[in-house]
Amino acid sequence: MTKERAALTRARRVVVKIGSRALAADKDAPRALAAEIADLRATDRAVLLVSSGAIAIGCKRLGYRTRPREMAKLQAAAAAGQSVLMRSYDEAFGERGLTVAQVLLTHADLSDRVRLNNARDALAALLDAGAIPIINENDTVATDEIRFGDNDQLASMVVPLVGADLLVLLTDVEGVLDPRGRRISTLTAESSIGSVSSSGEPVGAGGMASKLDAADKARRSGASVVIASAKHPRVLDEILRGKDVGTLFPCIGEPLRARKHWIFYTLRPRGTLILDDGAVRALAGGRSSLLPVGVLGVRGDFHPGDAVRLVDTQGAEVGRGLTRLGSPEMTRAAGLKGKDLELAAGASDLVVVHKDDLVIAR
Repeated sequence: MTKERAALTRARRVVVKIGSRALAADKDAPRALAAEIADLRATDRAVLLVSSGAIAIGCKRLGYRTRPREMAKLQAAAAAGQSVLMRSYDEAFGERGLTVAQVLLTHADLSDRVRLNNARDALAALLDAGAIPIINENDTVATDEIRFGDNDQLASMVVPLVGADLLVLLTDVEGVLDPRGRRISTLTAESSIGSVSSSGEPVGAGGMASKLDAADKARRSGASVVIASAKHPRVLDEILRGKDVGTLFPCIGEPLRARKHWIFYTLRPRGTLILDDGAVRALAGGRSSLLPVGVLGVRGDFHPGDAVRLVDTQGAEVGRGLTRLGSPEMTRAAGLKGKDLELAAGASDLVVVHKDDLVIAR
């Protein structure tokens, strides 16, 4: 057993995500999953389940032969399928003496600090009560502007929300595969290595690329991540006993603090600031704030408090942060300092992005 695998045996708070493909492939998946999660709860571990499947179930109930493209039909399918999905989990977990609780979220819920804190408190209360939160995107009201994209991304955002130390992404393949189709046991960073193949029509929104991105996000919050097959016997038990199952992404040594992880990964940038070479060098250590004199250009329409991307003159992302100036003020102040800045913006000591609101890209 490697030290990275051994670390999984110490995980106390686990987020498990199961995808539509895995659920569609096995009608008994909810019951099998409930049995495994019940065993984890018996070892005094807290478990949260992020489950896809509502839209796929709803499509069948509404007679859609393929997954629709129209937003209204997707929302209708989610509404028709969510109650069926939750009933299957309620019955499966009820047989094990466990209570489930439905939690529906949109990206907007986690982008707003007040709503985010409310969600965190509600999830904490459910875990304290011994319940199993079943989390899904609120697809019935979600639009493109407030969607997570898929439940892999949702799961990666739940990890820092609840302080989880392990994320397990269950799918219909055994892990990340190399070009010869062999499972890769461990990856230390987000990678496009290998590919997976699947047959049949797509029933979900995600894929391996999304899982790799989600794994990278969760790792940066301090969690380990395993991508594994839901069909593997006793998959959760084996992962938490350090067995060589799935593909492991070990946690990183210096994770982002929760607020900075939220700034970089949850908030969607509303604009872009182009920085000169001096500003890029000054920000590289993460100990300096961005001043107007280092900004060469401004793109987008944003307001104070919005997230913005910081890029160099070649367009490479340097970092992200919360701007203290709106785009009109930023345009007037860009490249200025001293008296020139005071004349243009009314103050000579303006800060564009404070170091406490700044996250440097790796």
